[in-house]
Amino acid sequence: MTPTADLDTLLTALRDGLGARHVLTDPDGLAPYLTESRRLFTGSALAVLRPGSTEEVAFAVRACTQAGVAVVPLGGNTGLTGAGVPRGGVVLSLERVNRLRAVDPVDATITVEAGMILQDVQEAAEAAGMLFPLSYASRGSARIGGGVSTNAGGIAVLAYGNARDLVLGLEVVLADGRVWNGLKALRKDNAGYDLKQLFIGSEGTLGVVTAAVLKLFPRPRSTSVAFVGLASARAALDLFVFLRTRMDRDLTAFEYLPPFALEIVLRHVPGTVRPLDGAHGAYALIEVASARPDADTGAELESALGQALEDGMIADATIATSGAQNAALWRLREGVPEAQTREGASIKHDVSVPLSRLPEFLERAGAACLAEMPGLRPCGFGHFGDGNIHFNLSQPLGMEPAEFLAAWGRFNRIVHDLVHALGGSIAAEHGVGLIKREELARYGDPVGLDLMRRLKAALDPEDLLNPGKVLVRTDRAAPTG
Repeated sequence: MTPTADLDTLLTALRDGLGARHVLTDPDGLAPYLTESRRLFTGSALAVLRPGSTEEVAFAVRACTQAGVAVVPLGGNTGLTGAGVPRGGVVLSLERVNRLRAVDPVDATITVEAGMILQDVQEAAEAAGMLFPLSYASRGSARIGGGVSTNAGGIAVLAYGNARDLVLGLEVVLADGRVWNGLKALRKDNAGYDLKQLFIGSEGTLGVVTAAVLKLFPRPRSTSVAFVGLASARAALDLFVFLRTRMDRDLTAFEYLPPFALEIVLRHVPGTVRPLDGAHGAYALIEVASARPDADTGAELESALGQALEDGMIADATIATSGAQNAALWRLREGVPEAQTREGASIKHDVSVPLSRLPEFLERAGAACLAEMPGLRPCGFGHFGDGNIHFNLSQPLGMEPAEFLAAWGRFNRIVHDLVHALGGSIAAEHGVGLIKREELARYGDPVGLDLMRRLKAALDPEDLLNPGKVLVRTDRAAPTG
């Protein structure tokens, strides 16, 4: 623990370097930065720092690490694994490092600082006649640096990939305060190791991302959305394979919902309307988009689904005929997390398995969890097309939330053992953070874990960048400042 006198000296230096109003130490100022979005974790911190530039970030990191004080980077605080929750030290908020540096339609790139809101990045791309496809429910408050640092996924991974696939270059402040300038807008660069990949998905444990060069794409000229009723998850897989072959890259989303997910959305999310007559064993939301000038995605989707209906692959479908109807159908999918919260306590698992094993996973995981706790309501939904399912469990009716949530560990073992057996991942798109550290230690490849620890030791030898996250340290306690 750093002596109090040294901490006072550090705080004075930080106030001099960043401005007193950007070094928060009072409880009211600290509070919004200490609790993660689901309120599963609340931390503590010596101070919250709000630098306004890469140079100020470098100054703050250098001052803190030289004093032996831990630094926890924070973006929009929309993470779901506790990765931004401090356990002492300082919180380094990137909210003021938020400038749009450049948009280049010829290179099809946008260069932004880490604190820029994701929706603002999307709108800046749109203003230039382009598309930045990374998107998820918290886009109105999530910051792009957090998306890069967690390798965020979202609803467009099927067509465009995760955050990792959209990053061309990075600017990163290292643990010693040096700035690595890797802001290149190159599609091809084999001059040594691809260093940016070390920091994408590292959750702030190897360096602090301060800016990124991101890929842009032609803006779709035609977009169509359909909502489909099917007999089962297996039928959904058959439909996906059929559409992937027929639509190729124009198939931009294939989202899966079980009947329970649709019912709670209709019950709890204002303005939602049942999209199909009758009930079905499974549902899929499908989006097709094209930038071709002559594209008519509505006609293409109607033809494909007509063939699927004729072949008995689907039971019913509706296709939106306007932008407002597109949004209304998407609301049925994006409203699931909100509806689950209103329905009661839920135990959440963000997992992925090979696409071919998805129906098996949903069937076996649902049966095993129900056997463990009769009355439980499984809710496996999500990005079916890229193998990522949010396998959530809603509490049995009448059970106390605290009693249900106390069983989280039991259900982790059931779900994660099956995911591991099927060759999947226990952390698909939300990262590891605090909540899955021990799970990574349990299921991770020993050699891979050793390589991760070696990287951490090389880039952050004193373990002062977001300590205690991702990796379980067994050699010594994580510093707290």
